[in-house]
Amino acid sequence: MENVTKFKALVVEKTPDKQFVREIRERSMDDLPTGDLVVRVHYSSLNYKDALSATGHPGVTRQFPHTPGIDAAGEVVSCEGGAFAPGEKVIVTGYDLGMETDGGWGQYIRIPSAWAVRLPEGLTLREGMALGTAGFTAALSVLKLERAGVKPGDGDILVTGATGGVGSIAVSILAVAGYRVVASTGKEADEDFLKELGAVAVIGRDEVVAGAEKTLLAERWAGAVDVVGGATLAAVLKSTRYGGTVTCCGLVGSPELPVNVYPFILRGVSLLGIDSVQCPRDTREEVWQRLAAGWKPARLADMVTECTLTGLEVMIQAILHGGITGRVVVNLRES
Repeated sequence: MENVTKFKALVVEKTPDKQFVREIRERSMDDLPTGDLVVRVHYSSLNYKDALSATGHPGVTRQFPHTPGIDAAGEVVSCEGGAFAPGEKVIVTGYDLGMETDGGWGQYIRIPSAWAVRLPEGLTLREGMALGTAGFTAALSVLKLERAGVKPGDGDILVTGATGGVGSIAVSILAVAGYRVVASTGKEADEDFLKELGAVAVIGRDEVVAGAEKTLLAERWAGAVDVVGGATLAAVLKSTRYGGTVTCCGLVGSPELPVNVYPFILRGVSLLGIDSVQCPRDTREEVWQRLAAGWKPARLADMVTECTLTGLEVMIQAILHGGITGRVVVNLRES
């Protein structure tokens, strides 16, 4: 293993009065958890879950001090099991990274090798983190729509929460895959951004939930990628066309689902859950291969804001208050 004794990481600490403070610290390799794979992190990203971890949300992280970052991309330093060779480039998303296991907001991580996948040809490490868990989740949603038989010619596909990380990449993937995408957002100022990503129309979130108290709504969507949950997801299900499919991967609106059974028993609508954390390895590798090829967002570079560890505090507050459009990549090489 390369001779590294100290490195930088953003560390979240719980104070005696149960407050949470964040600072960039110098850490040693001995501080890292056990695992057979050591990776020098070049890039990470900022996700909503990272912001929750960084602010001490007990549903994400309970053990402190802790380094968040559920995504990491970099070069292998060593692998005791031999699954990867030193110098190979890898992507790590999901599992326990950045939750209870120190994550990608440090310049080095130590993890089980089973958590990593090789960086596919067609992606750089930075692009891998421009996608990250958000892109992986979006692509997994599209894959499930595809496997459910939703075809590009079937009609409009709705994406809710379309300016966020998952939503914006879902819009782009669906567009490059040939689907007709309608994007829903509460941010009217981002209409041009969403159309540049490939949306044929942009509607307000109020339009999506209008009349949601009714048993059923007019059939409108051939399929949908919902990242909001709650009343929004309920309204989407009620307005999905006969035999349509809706994927669900978020709860920013609410974890509760106030819906009746009629969309399912009268229209045959399918609701498919998306889990990017424990996704099987063969599916994980397929998704990354597709993201590196035909599903690679056409304007990926335009969706990214880059920062270093020192710039994360502002970004954490922004994402918690809905102030982020697209994706935030964290550059660990310049931190």
